[in-house]
Amino acid sequence: MMKVTEHLEKSSNPRISFEIIPPKRGGDIKALLSVIEDIAKYNPPFIDITSHAAEVIYEETPQGIQRKIKRKRPGTLGICALIQNKFNIDAVPHVLCQGFTKEETEDFLIELSYLGIQNVLAIRGDEKGYKKPLQHGRTANEYAIDLVKQIKNMNEGIYLERELLDAKPTDFCIGIAGYPEKHFESPNLLIDLKYTKEKADAGADYIVTQMFFDNAKFYNYLTMAREIGIQIPIIPGLKIITNKSHITNLPKNFYIDIPVDLAEEVMKAKKEHVIDIGVEYAARQVEDLFNNGIKLVHFYIMQDSTPVKKLMEKLKL
Repeated sequence: MMKVTEHLEKSSNPRISFEIIPPKRGGDIKALLSVIEDIAKYNPPFIDITSHAAEVIYEETPQGIQRKIKRKRPGTLGICALIQNKFNIDAVPHVLCQGFTKEETEDFLIELSYLGIQNVLAIRGDEKGYKKPLQHGRTANEYAIDLVKQIKNMNEGIYLERELLDAKPTDFCIGIAGYPEKHFESPNLLIDLKYTKEKADAGADYIVTQMFFDNAKFYNYLTMAREIGIQIPIIPGLKIITNKSHITNLPKNFYIDIPVDLAEEVMKAKKEHVIDIGVEYAARQVEDLFNNGIKLVHFYIMQDSTPVKKLMEKLKL
């Protein structure tokens, strides 16, 4: 098994990695296992597995609108173990600030290290309306940079719990998120990149970007990042458009733009043709990135491998 940075250094040919999401609470892993089996055939260097905190939902009941706490999706740890031990592919679990205490995070990281998992993606996580109560003196990471620092401390043998002070240092390769169209809370891209540089300086080893559909925005992001001194690898993140709802939902949920030509083609197409349009567009993105020296591209596929199989057939990978 290798770290993400080692995959980048040692890969002689361009490669594609993937990101999946655990089943909902109460579901089972059978469908996701089928997806993993499908994408494993393409020899990905690693597979990311998302993590999920509890969230607030509002339901209409006979007594009126009621606020309920929806518990997190389980399974990230188990799926990581499965990917590494059954499929011999490096797993990259997401580690969140939102919804978890530092103590819970430390426990999770210890479990990952015990399983031989060396890669993590440190992110703040989306605000879901639920602020976890901090009890019995527990603390929480507020921003991704705080989480990076906690993981870096563990890599140096510095633990929160006193009884773990003699524990061996962990050896995590730390990834962070990047935003070619800026994080929605940042006033502009340059300030956003300055925050990203702080995370890199705090100990992050690589960046994987939010999805984008205009390669020019990624190249601009890469140039600006290098100009302000960010030297760690930057992996572009992509997604395949598979249905018409993506044209409105992706910009709304991820604060990104859909290029005019792609949006118009999808809107005019019959719904059964949208996936082929999305695959063709993604293929052109990948080929352009590879032709411009990018060694690894990351695809957000969630729980559907059908578009990936179409893409890989078109790319001859």
